[in-house]
Amino acid sequence: MKLGIIGGSGFYHLPGLKISDLVDIETPFGSPSATISLGRLGATDIVFLPRHGGGHVHPPSFLPYRANIYALKQLGVTHLLSINAVGSLSESLPPLTLVLPDQIIDRTVLRDRSFFDDGIVAHVGIADPFCSDFTDQIARASEATDIALARGGAYVCIEGPQFSTKAESNLYRSWGASVIGMTAMPEARLAREAELCYASLALVTDFDVWHSEEEPVTVELVQSRMQRNTEAAIEIVVSLANAGLSARSCQCGNALDHAIITNPANISAEVRARLRVIAGRHLDEGLLA
Repeated sequence: MKLGIIGGSGFYHLPGLKISDLVDIETPFGSPSATISLGRLGATDIVFLPRHGGGHVHPPSFLPYRANIYALKQLGVTHLLSINAVGSLSESLPPLTLVLPDQIIDRTVLRDRSFFDDGIVAHVGIADPFCSDFTDQIARASEATDIALARGGAYVCIEGPQFSTKAESNLYRSWGASVIGMTAMPEARLAREAELCYASLALVTDFDVWHSEEEPVTVELVQSRMQRNTEAAIEIVVSLANAGLSARSCQCGNALDHAIITNPANISAEVRARLRVIAGRHLDEGLLA
């Protein structure tokens, strides 16, 4: 078991990580967001990647999502914890709350959503985009600290980089969504295609723009709360790493079983080489639809 961590806004390094190597990888889908740190924390091997790069240079719409997931898979990651700064769409989730969502509503339109987009077709189930077993492990890790987590709820992922209008924010509230952010998609889709156990630790910084008694969300407001959120997230990550990851009992590692619908005879050597890291077992063993 190997834990991958994608650090979001304000989470650019992992204190306490005993770094054994720094890796720059070139993937068939380009370069990841930044140099990747390999190391150990507690009882767990860690692969850490800052999503937005050093100095926060990659905007949400143009992040190299496919390269990030591909590189983490290539480095042996089995479980991927995504740290996401979010706004709250609920009175019950005030700023500085930490949330483990269990659903996503994808409102993005500009991003590459799949590894299977040229010369091969796969239909992968994502009814439950977050691994419930892995989410349970994170919840148990939080119980070993004094940090409370809110469980469940839908994460609305918008394109950005602008924040929502009030009409949009109230629309998402009418849908029953809990939090809003800009980075969980297509990350969750790609993690499922890569057969990773994926979970989000969503850090609430604001009430978006719907709340009549809260000032509208701004970068200054987000940054003012980001440090406290990040400190809490780090404490949970350390607790998770100290406990070690449980053996996989979910079906995330079999997400591609019978998902590839393309006739094997029509899958070129070039496509097989490009997807070797993501789907090599299936392409080699013929676990096709």
